[in-house]
Amino acid sequence: MEKMLHSAPIHTNLPDCFVFPADKRPPATAAVVSLPIIDLSLSRDEVRRTILEAGKEIGFFQVINHGVSEQAMQDMEAVCQEFFHLPAAEKAGLYSEDTQKATRIYSSTMFDTGSEKYWRDCLRLACSFPVGDSAMAWPDKPQRLREVVEKFTVQTRAMGMEILELLCEGLGLRHDYFVGDISGGEVVLHVNHYPPCPDPSATLGLPPHCDRNLLTLLLPSMVPGLEVAYKGDWIKVQPVPNAFVVNFGCQLEVVTNGLLKSIEHRVVTNLGVPRTTVATFIMPTADCLIGPAEEFLSEDNPPCYRTLTFGEFKRIYSVVKLGSSLNLTTNLKNVQKEI
Repeated sequence: MEKMLHSAPIHTNLPDCFVFPADKRPPATAAVVSLPIIDLSLSRDEVRRTILEAGKEIGFFQVINHGVSEQAMQDMEAVCQEFFHLPAAEKAGLYSEDTQKATRIYSSTMFDTGSEKYWRDCLRLACSFPVGDSAMAWPDKPQRLREVVEKFTVQTRAMGMEILELLCEGLGLRHDYFVGDISGGEVVLHVNHYPPCPDPSATLGLPPHCDRNLLTLLLPSMVPGLEVAYKGDWIKVQPVPNAFVVNFGCQLEVVTNGLLKSIEHRVVTNLGVPRTTVATFIMPTADCLIGPAEEFLSEDNPPCYRTLTFGEFKRIYSVVKLGSSLNLTTNLKNVQKEI
């Protein structure tokens, strides 16, 4: 636990292992934008149109009136903060650098980008469905953590599946295309905690990356930190109260043969206050075979991506160096060519 950033009472200096070369550091300024805000309570035609427009334009959007209760969101935020405020000794048994462990707490990142570390601690949880069937080892404290996380996960996953069905309607896929193995893996949650950083200009909370999964739903915190790649630059996301930030994972890019893109994003730190977010990842099963859907293929539009099992994709994607990603040049098509 001595490796966990939040275990130290205060950080007065930035250790060298967190300092990035000048060309990889956050810019002094970034445009602050509110992502497209989509009200899921509006007419179905309007919602699917705006989701596709936002997805094609920027790859990220925020949703309101999404079906996740305000109480579930507040409880989730509160129990996560409780967890990170626990004494270090009460969390020590959860610490692990084994990426195969379903439940663990760790520091920095799983991304292989070189010698630099990232200013972030993470509690990883993986929930099977139905949630009551989960055999995962839950943290003992806070005592209400399992109850809160399960309720939050059920509601958040339901929102994600509704968004996927709306995408099917808008894209001309059968309405249940994303039902089954392609969304049937464990729902993985990353509770990301970014302590105050002594020098935010020299490091990052998370590197530029694209999500490997199908769909990501972020409970973002009202403390800004998320940045999205847009037209060769970075834009800083302005969170909206009671909204989720939604972005497409690599598997949606593959299924749509590149019509929808998985967009690079990163996290910057700040000097003054901690930031805690909850990312919910809708995942395929490991043996689910994923490739471009027939609806997006023709003589003039051949497959741009290889068909792989999700397990194969994760293995390949985890070993591809992300150094180029720091310059906004990651291309999923090129990643697959490095098999």
